[in-house]
Amino acid sequence: MLKIDQLDVSIGAVEILRGVSFELPTGSMTGLIGRNGAGKTTLMKSIVGLLAARNGTITYDGTNLRALPTHGRNALGIGYMPEDRRLIPELTIAENLLVPLWAVKAPDADERLLKVYEMIPELREFAPRKGLQLSGGQQKLAALGRSLMYGRKLLLLDEPFEGVAPALAQRLVQVISGLKEHGLTVLLSESDLQHSESMVDGLLSMDRGILQRTR
Repeated sequence: MLKIDQLDVSIGAVEILRGVSFELPTGSMTGLIGRNGAGKTTLMKSIVGLLAARNGTITYDGTNLRALPTHGRNALGIGYMPEDRRLIPELTIAENLLVPLWAVKAPDADERLLKVYEMIPELREFAPRKGLQLSGGQQKLAALGRSLMYGRKLLLLDEPFEGVAPALAQRLVQVISGLKEHGLTVLLSESDLQHSESMVDGLLSMDRGILQRTR
């Protein structure tokens, strides 16, 4: 599904990722573990095109992602859930979910919305509320739902449990652990294995921009 080889990424003059290489098998769930500042977010942003790589290759289903703009990568079924949620506070949750598909004039936007409601029923209840009316944990559920709107094959989930109350963290665990049943390949980052250890098939460890497979 995804193969990364010798990826180097810098932000300004600062080298963040150094020689990162790994593969994600189709239908797998892989944990990406590392402390804050280790480079996890930089890696995910590089995959979706929000940061440009300096060297290396990113191959997805045989396609060279580095040759595509961000919106071109989304069109291939790659979804990204950022750590800070990035909901538009003045829009309703339904509108927040639909915005990525409105932007590319996707003809099946309503159909995809109904599927996301089936996967995360709470979002149907939240649909008429504005983004600023939800708690932090509820916003995480909404951000996960938005990533599922266009992430039909590969999902990159950046610290989905960070700052979430225990009850909602458990609900997120339930939803995320069921994603493989829908044929999705998932890369999930955490600072430790508190929530993801029982879910993941493989484990990557990142420290100071260097990646190792530990499981």
